[in-house]
Amino acid sequence: MVIIDKEKCIGCGLCVSDCVGDNIIIEDGKACLKDSCIQCGHCVAICPMNAVSIPDYDMDEVEDFDKNRFGFDIDNLLHTIKQRRSIRQFEDRKVEREKLEKLVQAGRYTATGSNSQNCRFVIVQDGMDEYKKMIWKGIDYAIETPGVLPEDRRLSFKKVADRRAKGIDFMFRNAPAVVYVASPSPVNAALAAQNIELAAVSMGLGVMYNGYVVGATNMNPEALKWLDMEDKPAAVCMLLGYPSVEYKRSAPRKEADVRWR
Repeated sequence: MVIIDKEKCIGCGLCVSDCVGDNIIIEDGKACLKDSCIQCGHCVAICPMNAVSIPDYDMDEVEDFDKNRFGFDIDNLLHTIKQRRSIRQFEDRKVEREKLEKLVQAGRYTATGSNSQNCRFVIVQDGMDEYKKMIWKGIDYAIETPGVLPEDRRLSFKKVADRRAKGIDFMFRNAPAVVYVASPSPVNAALAAQNIELAAVSMGLGVMYNGYVVGATNMNPEALKWLDMEDKPAAVCMLLGYPSVEYKRSAPRKEADVRWR
């Protein structure tokens, strides 16, 4: 629950005006909570006196705003977005644990509907060999067993399996790591994945979103159990690693389909 320190509170009303649930009022010159809330943290972030806390969270992680550290240049950001590419060629090199942990931070601080924070981040790197065998076992079973997959999807997976038989790693692209975002909300997962990708690019890493792996994972109970995702379906999967290819320029795109009113 939200706790308001009455000794620090000056009754400015900023938390009242910013509360998404209209759940804070001013009484006797102090902010007071009316009911339980979704713990979005807006009141913590906006209070000029640092009078608000949420003990359910680690308050030591809360950072004071510093324009020099928190801001970024919009042109640089747009250049980064334009230059990012889906990576299909990776170096034979592991990703450092420190960088993986920063990717998790980028994901967990992403907005979620109603502050549900219902995304789980699963990172596979040390167990890649065991993991790949498990996924391929599930795919082979689905291809060979009538009725497991719709025919068009079965043929799609069969093409991937055929390439594998020829020594082409079309599924995993020799990536050293895989990052899942598991969530009952595809929107929350997609938002988190986008922040994770931008964070990855900023550290010299690259990703490729892989729908094949998502489908292969969700139809394989053994894999879901191993990944600890039995209660939350895989919504997004990204192959992750250091790119072994260098792009010299951004790729062209269609004109934006936009309406101004």
